[in-house]
Order: sequence, then C-alpha cells, then structure tokens
Amino acid sequence: MKTQKIALVTGASRGLGRNMALALAQKGNDVIITYNSKKEEAEEVVAAIEALGQKGAALQLDVSKIKTFDDFVGQLNTLLNDKWQRQNFDFLVNNAGIGINTPFTETTEEQFDLLTNIHFKGVYFLIQKTLAILANGGRIINVSTGLTRFSMPGYSAYAALKGAIEVLTKYLAKELGARQIAVNAIAPGAIETDFGGGVVRDNDQVNSIIASNTALGRAGLPDDIGGVVAFLCSEEGRWINAQRLEVSGGMFI
Repeated sequence: MKTQKIALVTGASRGLGRNMALALAQKGNDVIITYNSKKEEAEEVVAAIEALGQKGAALQLDVSKIKTFDDFVGQLNTLLNDKWQRQNFDFLVNNAGIGINTPFTETTEEQFDLLTNIHFKGVYFLIQKTLAILANGGRIINVSTGLTRFSMPGYSAYAALKGAIEVLTKYLAKELGARQIAVNAIAPGAIETDFGGGVVRDNDQVNSIIASNTALGRAGLPDDIGGVVAFLCSEEGRWINAQRLEVSGGMFI
C-alpha cells in the first residue's frame, strides 16, 4: 500500500506559503503548515486543504526563535503520531520570511539580526532539528529570491542571506544524498503578495516597472509559484537536486 505523503510548509497562513500548501494538497499530499501570529488565517488554509480531500493541520512557529525548535519538533512528532500514525514526514518547505527594504547605509544591526534569524539561521537549524523525522527519500525546498541574481536597492541584507541559502542548498544535497533526500531552492521574482508591504501588488508604478522588465510581460502571481514546489515534491521531480530554480517569468534577462 502506498504511503500517504506529508508536507510541512513554514509561514503558510498567507501569500506564497498558502499557495504552496494548497498546490501540494491539490497534488494529493497531506499538509502541515506553520504560522507565526495569524492563527485564524492558518485555520482557513487548513480548511481549504481539507476541502481538497487531504488532511491538514497548523502549528505555531516563530522561525526567528531557534531555542523553541526542540519544543516545536516535539509538537510535530505528537501531531504526526496522533493524526497520521507516522513517526516522520516527507517534504520540508522553508518558506517563512519577511522583507525589509532599507538602503545599505541605513540598515541597522537589529534589522540584520532579525533577517539573519528568519532567513538563514532559522532555516539552517530547523532543517537540522527536523532531519531525524524527515523520511528517507524525502525533499527539502528552500525559498530564495531573484534578488540573488539581479540587484535592486534596499535588499542588500535580505538578498545576501538568500545567497547563503542557495549555497546551503548545495551542501545539504551533497550531505543528505546518502538518504536519497533531494534538496533544491526556488527563487521567485517579484510577486503580487503582501510581502514587503504589498509593494508589487499595490503600487502601480512598481508593478509597471516589473512588468516592463519581465520577458512574459507582467509581475508574478502566487499561482505561478505553488505548482513549482508541488512539482519538486512529486515523483516526476525526483531527479532534480542541488538546483536553484528561478521562477520569475524571465525578469531582468
């Protein structure tokens, strides 16, 4: 009998994470999401997952607070055992994040530390803490950004940390290969979400500039991203490993 696959998507109460969770469910996966503060929105995502015929669940997690990860993994263990009678899960999608747009000369140490904890240190140690319950043959998807290839003023810290995630992705693919765990990074371009204060979605001038600099002629939408994650977690995506896949519609090429 085929084992039901279970995905864990961080930061999935809204935006791209929500889209990824629903795309995974549409492909027949059960999905556990994490949320930081938006419990009600997270519960709505779980309801949408279940409406697609899959099991869903939500756990609270602040990915910037590394010292809480042991407790989180304990909660995850209990949930897997109680709801799925499983001791492991199959796919880890490290999506949770924030955007801070500040010129290099004005970036504070506090901003730098917050971005580091969320976008690099938190990802690094969440993977480390969950590895014991990530199934052999599983997948890890790290979310990077188009800003590691092209530069836009104000994102020096954010983009540099995402660059670190891309290097980490390759190292993990090498070290986890013996367990048949594939590790990849996706790099979205500019997407119409509330990320960064909704600047791409709500600022017509910004949206127009992005559209004019994208080969396919528009800014990205959440629906452009989730399916790529679902594909990387599918059987068809099994031989893709250690890659950075940019999902930007051909931005700044």
